[in-house]
Amino acid sequence: MIAPPDRTPLPREFFDRPVLEVAPDLVGRILVRTTPDGPIAVRLTEVEAYDGPNDPGSHAYRGRTARNAVMFGPPGHVYVYFTYGMWHCMNLVCGPEGRASAVLLRAGEVVEGIELARKRRVSARNDKELAKGPARLATALEVDRALDGTDACAGGDTPLKMLTGTPVAPDQVRSGPRTGVAGEGGNGDVHPWRYWLAGDPTVSPYRAHVPRRRRS
Repeated sequence: MIAPPDRTPLPREFFDRPVLEVAPDLVGRILVRTTPDGPIAVRLTEVEAYDGPNDPGSHAYRGRTARNAVMFGPPGHVYVYFTYGMWHCMNLVCGPEGRASAVLLRAGEVVEGIELARKRRVSARNDKELAKGPARLATALEVDRALDGTDACAGGDTPLKMLTGTPVAPDQVRSGPRTGVAGEGGNGDVHPWRYWLAGDPTVSPYRAHVPRRRRS
């Protein structure tokens, strides 16, 4: 287990950059969720970049909606969405305000508050699975739409805070196609925008998009 760093949040300038710069630089950083029962901290090991109007896989590809409004900034805020009628997923907004882009937090290692994470992820077979996948990560941290728009760069008792942590060496970060993305956005030659820590057991398995069958 890697001990969490001090409680200094990443500055907003960190996120006010192109999403393809921010995403790999988040690998190894620490996200802290403050709950009434105590903090839970996750060291990020896998993320995906989504580049708004330039990216057919992005929620913001066709413009602003009530659902994706947080993606348009300011940078450093948390974008949470609900998917498949069951799960929440968490993103960090990047780039200049007004131009939507965000990094999906796909997986990580719980480095603090592991007992609290276990209570929220009772189906996990071991601790490496507690935050292995975006929905599992959000569940382990007790994240839902109520936290949409949270400022992860704020100090004090903010419920979600992105800490400096220790970024991994660039040669330890791998990239490839994003998981479960349909159409052109799933083309790994054009959008190799999933980044992960090489060899880490908490990284989720890659799965290509499989169209769901319509009921007859």
